[in-house]
Amino acid sequence: MGRSAHAASALVAAYAAGGDGAAARAALLDARGCGATPVVWNALISGHSRGKRFAESCRSFADMVRAGATPTPVTYVSVLSACGKGGDLLLGVQVHKRVLESGVLPDLKVENALVDMYAECAEMDSARRLFDGMQVRNVVSWTSLVSGLARLGQVDHARELFDSMPERDTVSWTAMIDGYVQAARFREALEMFREMQYSNVRADEFTMVSVITACTKLGALEMGEWVRVYMSRQGIKLDVFVGNALIDMYSKCGSVERALGVFKEMHSRDKFTWTAIILGLAVNGHGEEAIDMFHRMIRVWEAPDEVTFIGVLTACTHAGLVDKGREFFRSMIHSYKIAPNVVHYGCMIDLLGRAGKITEALETIDQMPVTPNSTILGTLLAACRVHGNLDIGELVAKRLLELDPENSTVYILLSNMYAKSNRWEDVRRLRQSIMEKGIKKEPGCSLIEMNGMIHEFVAGDRSHPMSNEIYSKLENIITDLENLGYSPDITEVFVEVAEKEKQKIIYWHSEKLAISFALLSSEPNTVIRIVKNLRMCLDCHSAIKLISRLYGREVVVRDRTRFHHFRHGFCSCKDYW
Repeated sequence: MGRSAHAASALVAAYAAGGDGAAARAALLDARGCGATPVVWNALISGHSRGKRFAESCRSFADMVRAGATPTPVTYVSVLSACGKGGDLLLGVQVHKRVLESGVLPDLKVENALVDMYAECAEMDSARRLFDGMQVRNVVSWTSLVSGLARLGQVDHARELFDSMPERDTVSWTAMIDGYVQAARFREALEMFREMQYSNVRADEFTMVSVITACTKLGALEMGEWVRVYMSRQGIKLDVFVGNALIDMYSKCGSVERALGVFKEMHSRDKFTWTAIILGLAVNGHGEEAIDMFHRMIRVWEAPDEVTFIGVLTACTHAGLVDKGREFFRSMIHSYKIAPNVVHYGCMIDLLGRAGKITEALETIDQMPVTPNSTILGTLLAACRVHGNLDIGELVAKRLLELDPENSTVYILLSNMYAKSNRWEDVRRLRQSIMEKGIKKEPGCSLIEMNGMIHEFVAGDRSHPMSNEIYSKLENIITDLENLGYSPDITEVFVEVAEKEKQKIIYWHSEKLAISFALLSSEPNTVIRIVKNLRMCLDCHSAIKLISRLYGREVVVRDRTRFHHFRHGFCSCKDYW
């Protein structure tokens, strides 16, 4: 093929990858005189695929066939990749039939592309049949199957196949690690990464994103810090995807300073970078800084999306900027043409609820163009508890229980309101209703990282190797707190037992056990970071405020609803959660 044909193909591919389909087609027509028609068609098909315009890539293949050009193995590999990534199983099957008729098989690259296409389209039986029928296989063949199974949540099956692979590369290890992450098996993902290192397989940027995501979910800040050192030693660049993942991790581990450090270090940023740092600042209580960051984003001509506005509205909520929040909400609709979804409305309900505008929040819910979900109603119910609005609280609780009759949180919040109003008969009625309906409160679970290891605590559990020391330390903590005037709040205990037993249940909540362990196992002045699966109860919140003052420790708790930064006896949430 002559130099002009090479140049024409490169031009077609560049236009297609860049999204200029018209210019790519024009260049294709000009190139027909070069005597390399299949090559330039291949450039068009693969270019669209590289630009993630998979439907356009598939259409280009159909045009190629109609134009009478003969597909080559390279053509089939490109179009099958587009079919898989674009989820076009129908065309993929038609291409498979054409491959069989063309006589190009056996061809390892084409066969791998077929296996991968079926795996991408979740047709694992077809992928496995093709795989089993291959005379020659390589690591790509195996990895396609492993990735497909992992994507479908069949992680154990994927692991069996992975373990039987004759050789493994970075892509196959990453597929398995990401499979564990997608299945919410984060500790296994990190263990898999350790095994990868023992096998002397070098990780890449894609591996790092999966590993950092696992650290994020576990609140494993120490491990996340180690990952950054590993990246530096291995020469893995801080690209935009890794940078975004790191910002998210640091933010969700309560370390905004380090998130900002990564943001400043990044040479390339996209809208997801800006959104991640805005959200990170917002959820950690830095509302004004988050809004400033949004204005910086606009000044560099980066267009915000619906997730960005979730961050901005959250920032207004934490900063108590009601009018500003309303302004941003209107701007999102009218200036940026973004239709608000249920999450945006949830932010507005939270904003109004925190400000004590309970009636306006209820009116906003009633005027929503979408049906309010239990999260939105739960947000308003929590606001009713904080501001003591029992009338609207009862109304909202009724609507919530119609949506989710076994939602134990509704009973807890409503019981708190009744207790504050000295309506003890209603408290007893609620407890009786819970017992009669057999409603079970989800067990509280807290995760804490210590010396690179994740420790899990469940309320009242004694399975930890240091259990005796932890409970003994906790008794000492409770005594110290009582000397400061602490008295346990048992209003959220619904078990019908004696008051002393209710106090024990409260004392043994998972976050208190985690803090006891941290005080035993860490150096003085070390920040204690906990991830909790449920909303923190009133008693734990009060106790941790006192602990932060008594022991001079900063405690960061990420619970189901928000971040709590406890310092010197105060919480960043200002007792609103």
